Amino acid sequence: MLIKLILLALGAWVVYRLVKSYGRRIKQEDAPKLEAGEDMVRCAHCGVHLPRSESIVSHGVSFCTNEHRQLHQK
Repeated sequence: MLIKLILLALGAWVVYRLVKSYGRRIKQEDAPKLEAGEDMVRCAHCGVHLPRSESIVSHGVSFCTNEHRQLHQK
């Protein structure tokens, strides 16, 4: 009787560990992949922050729009 109880407990423990391991794998696969961030720059005219790739650079100064670039040069 004691051996059956020990085997049942051992079987339950093995099933618990398998389910827990499977759950971790599912969470890791569903987690969004973090992308490398991009440098942010500040518009020299209005102060808005935007990604460097979306900015307009003139003489080493960043702007959010072509209009702000022109206004800043006046």
